[in-house]
Amino acid sequence: MSRHEPPLGLRPDPVAEVPEVAMVMAAGLGKRMRPLTATRPKPLVEVAGKALLDHAFDRLRAAGVKKAVVNVHYLPDALEAHLETKVKGIEIAVSDERDRLLETGGGLVKALPLIDADPFLVVNSDNLWVDGPVDTLRQLAALWDDARMDALLLLVPLTRAHCHDGQGDFLMSASGAVRRKQPGTAAPFVYTGIQMLSKRLFTGDIPEGPFSTNILWDRAIEAGRCFGTPRQGLWFDVGAPPNIRKTEEILGLA
Repeated sequence: MSRHEPPLGLRPDPVAEVPEVAMVMAAGLGKRMRPLTATRPKPLVEVAGKALLDHAFDRLRAAGVKKAVVNVHYLPDALEAHLETKVKGIEIAVSDERDRLLETGGGLVKALPLIDADPFLVVNSDNLWVDGPVDTLRQLAALWDDARMDALLLLVPLTRAHCHDGQGDFLMSASGAVRRKQPGTAAPFVYTGIQMLSKRLFTGDIPEGPFSTNILWDRAIEAGRCFGTPRQGLWFDVGAPPNIRKTEEILGLA
């Protein structure tokens, strides 16, 4: 298989449109990014002279996204002020988690009433990616198959997960279906923090309060409705201060 081809069974739709709404996950405490996050939320930490949040919005605008729902919790006033003064060209809706941090799954559930699209995109604000031959978000939209999928995760090969020190998250079949690795083993693919979801993922018995999206993914995996596609361009796990310098060096910006 060419490195620019999707897995067997996932064939791009040349006329697919990118969802107009994206959820931007920005409520985390940023503990691994301390001391830089002592006075600012992690999405406002700068890489290559620009806040991580702004890098994400650059990609959303380029893909044609019209609206972003952003959740806030840690130092929310600073984050909201940045959204109001620095982010242009995209409608912003804030999902307020000031009173209680809801984790990834709970944050998505709280934000659902503001997400007026189905399917929709989800982007973590603490990763940085550079597009290759194909726009990342357009790649997801082109591969989305509503009849088969409730979740489509963008994955990167572990060998190309820059600044990432984990052992991988998923295995992926020739059809694109993903499955979990066995405990104590490595997996060839890392989740990039970029995904496309159907609201079907949030039907049935959904936990209340804080919970991880992993719970929803596992249900979709069991039902055969969770798929992945490999990342083509550069991707960086900018989760700790030393990774900022490493990222800038790889990008030739240090």
